[in-house]
Amino acid sequence: MKRKNIKRAIVENIEITGIADKGRSIGRGEDGKVIFVEDAIPGDVVDVSIYKSKKGYAEGRAINFHKYSESRAEPFCEHFGVCGGCKWQNLKYEAQLEHKQLTVSNAMSRIGKIEIKEFLPIVPCLENTFYRNKTEFAFSNKRWLTKEEVAEGKSNFEDVLGFHRSGAFDKIVPINKCFLQQDPSNEIRNTLHAIGIEQKLEFYDVKAETGFLRHMLLRITRLGEVMLIISFFKENEKLRKTYLDEVLKRLPNINSLLYCINPKVNDFILDLKIHTYHGNDFIKEQLGDIQFKIGPKSFFQTNTQQAERLFDTVVKFAELDGSQNVYDLYTGIGSIALYIAKFCKQVVGIEEVESAIEDAKENATLNNFENTVFYAGDVKNILSPDFADKHGRPDLVITDPPRAGMHEEVIKILLLLESPRIVYVSCNPATQARDLNLLDEKYEILKLQPVDMFPHTHHIETVALLQLKEKRGIEDWKDWMGKSFE
Repeated sequence: MKRKNIKRAIVENIEITGIADKGRSIGRGEDGKVIFVEDAIPGDVVDVSIYKSKKGYAEGRAINFHKYSESRAEPFCEHFGVCGGCKWQNLKYEAQLEHKQLTVSNAMSRIGKIEIKEFLPIVPCLENTFYRNKTEFAFSNKRWLTKEEVAEGKSNFEDVLGFHRSGAFDKIVPINKCFLQQDPSNEIRNTLHAIGIEQKLEFYDVKAETGFLRHMLLRITRLGEVMLIISFFKENEKLRKTYLDEVLKRLPNINSLLYCINPKVNDFILDLKIHTYHGNDFIKEQLGDIQFKIGPKSFFQTNTQQAERLFDTVVKFAELDGSQNVYDLYTGIGSIALYIAKFCKQVVGIEEVESAIEDAKENATLNNFENTVFYAGDVKNILSPDFADKHGRPDLVITDPPRAGMHEEVIKILLLLESPRIVYVSCNPATQARDLNLLDEKYEILKLQPVDMFPHTHHIETVALLQLKEKRGIEDWKDWMGKSFE
C-alpha cells in the first residue's frame, strides 16, 4: 500500500525573531500565531512548511529563504546539522547570548509577571568549545544516513560509535571529532571504536537487543584526571577482559576504568552495579579552592570553569559574612554548599538522591568542613517547621531544583519560613518564573543574572536574588514555632 502524499500548508515570509528548545527558532504568522521553525536562525526571513498546527502554535520547517540573517556563522564542526548537538553553531555567539537573555526576559514577563529590580546582562561562557567535563557515546551496528546517502541506496549496517540522532533511537551518528570535551576525549572514543572493530566484537543493536559493546561515559577533570565507564550489553568475561586490557594498553592516561553490564532497554546506568577494573572508583575535580571526589554515579556541573562563575554569582548575591545559617535545597553532591561553607556559620543541605548525599558528606570531610549537615530525602518531605526548629531559622535559602522547578509544597514552606533572602539557581527560566510568581506573595526580586553554561544550545542558567518584603520579628517567629530559641 502506497503512502499518501500529505499536502502541507505553506506560510510565507516569516521573520525569525528568537530561539526555542530543540534547536528550533520562533516566528509569527500574519494572524500572530507562534510558529516553531526548524532549519532557520533569528534574522532569517523564510517560507515555512507546517507539519503540525495547534490552537496556540504551529510547527514547521524552513523551505525557502528570502533573506539570510546577518548573525549567521560558519559551523566549525563537520558533524553540525547531523548529530543533533550544538544546534546553534550557525548563529554567532554574541547573537546566541542576546537571544538567551531575551528568552529569560520573556519568561519572567509572560510567565512570572513579576517586577525585577535589576536584570543583569548574561554572563558569557569563557570557552565556547571543549567546555564539558562529561560526555556519553553509544555503540551501534547501524548508523544514521543522510538524505543523500539514502538516495544513493547506501546500507546503514555499520559498526559505529557516536551520538544518538534526535528522533532515531536505533541509529547512531559516528563522530570523528567532537568539540564538546577537551583532549584526550576524541582519542579515547576513536580508540575504543578501533579496538572493537579489530577484535570483531558485536556492536549493540537496539531493536534486536543483541550485541556486546553498548555505551561509554567519559569524565575528564581540569586536574587532568580521566574516568571511563564502559557498558556491555551482556557478560562475557573473556571478551570483556581482552577488550579492557587493550584499552589500558593503548590509553595509559586513564586513571579510573570501570564497567557495567546493562541488559536493560535503556542506556541509564545509575541503577546498575559499576565495577572498578583499574585505578580508583573516583577522580578528583576542583572548584575554586574546594576539591571534589567524583564517583561513577556522582552528579557534577558539566562545565567546570563556568560553574565557578555561576557559584561566584551565588556568593556575591548571598552577601555572607560568616554568621549566616544557610539551607541549600536540592544540594546534589553539595557543590554549592561546600563552595560557600567557609563564608557561613552553618550549611544544611537536602537532596533526594542518597548516593549524592554520601558524596557530599565525603567531600565535606575531604575539605575539612565541620559546619555542614546533609540529609537525603525529598525536599518537600524534609523541609518543615520541625526541621527549622532543629537546625535554626535560615538566614538564607539557596535552591537549585531540577528543570521541573520546586514542588508547590516547598514553595509553601518557604513562604512560611520567611528566610530574609533566597538565592534561586535554575536551569529552566520557565519553571523559575512560575515559582518566582508564587514567591512574589512575600518576596521581591532584587536581581536576576543569566549565565551561559552551554554555548551553541538553548540551555540557560539563571540566578535570582529574592528579599523578604516584610521581615517577621523574632517574637512572632517564636510564637509561630511555639518553641524557644534560647
